Amino acid sequence: MSRVCAVCGKGKMTGHKVSHSNRKSNRSWNVNVQKVSIEINGKESKQYVCTRCLRTANKNVD
Repeated sequence: MSRVCAVCGKGKMTGHKVSHSNRKSNRSWNVNVQKVSIEINGKESKQYVCTRCLRTANKNVD
């Protein structure tokens, strides 16, 4: 699956775009994922990771 966070599984969300007259049409929100190289089970591979997980990982390194 593409554009899904490899750490937490966060992906695309769907909802409605609501006009001033309260008419609703479908729309979607994409997750902010970046392709980074991470180590899984001793192997390094490139995966999509959301920016929230990147922030948390950088905080735990310091």
